Amino acid sequence: MEEILRQFDPITLDEMSGIRLMNRTDTKFVTTKPMLKRLLQMAANEYYAQDIDGQRMADYYTVYFDTPDCNMYTVHETGHTNRQKLRVRSYVDSNLNFLEVKTKNNKGRTKKKRVSLDDFNPDDNSEFSILDSQFSDFLRDNLHYDPQTLSRQLENRFKRITLVNKGKTERLTIDTNLKFHNLATDHHWQMGDAVIIELKRDGLVPSPILNMLRELRIKPHGFSKYVIGSALTNDQLHINRLKPKLHYIKKMLNI
Repeated sequence: MEEILRQFDPITLDEMSGIRLMNRTDTKFVTTKPMLKRLLQMAANEYYAQDIDGQRMADYYTVYFDTPDCNMYTVHETGHTNRQKLRVRSYVDSNLNFLEVKTKNNKGRTKKKRVSLDDFNPDDNSEFSILDSQFSDFLRDNLHYDPQTLSRQLENRFKRITLVNKGKTERLTIDTNLKFHNLATDHHWQMGDAVIIELKRDGLVPSPILNMLRELRIKPHGFSKYVIGSALTNDQLHINRLKPKLHYIKKMLNI
């Protein structure tokens, strides 16, 4: 994969920060590593690849919080459009960590609010607490849940490729090597060859990658890491609405 990514012109983090998609639409796709390699070969002349100190595949870590009965999961699984997630996201290679609240409204728009964490260790964060007074104002202003009712539920790790089209009107994040660990059940799940692609573009401007995805028959397919990871690692959760999606994923991975 790295060899293919070397065919892309690089874009730095500083250059990325100047790309603001103000009227953003998000679309997710699920595919496999062999199909991803074909897609990258097709896209090499149309996109920049984010480069951080010579690396074009970045390590990410996330830990999600939820209530004891996993209300955030349930609200999503049952199809409610007004919902929230609370997580810590770590950009491991850059040593950047953020406490984030993601809120999705009934118009399909997602807003993300976050605050930087100075002393968070992705490899040993069992002592981290969202009840620390330094987070009180942030959570009160942005979270609909009482932080006292929340605890660490699920963690995941993955590698991310970030592409930007030459017109700088869209970003493409590509996540591979997904691994889940459920902190409530202590169950693990590795996603093998699964690849999660998310296209973030400015309104409905033409997108070079969409034609390539259609040519490869990679279709839009919703995928929440928290929801899918929880469903795969906790057999006490309600999964009726997720069954077609879980079946699709397992069939794709030959499980």
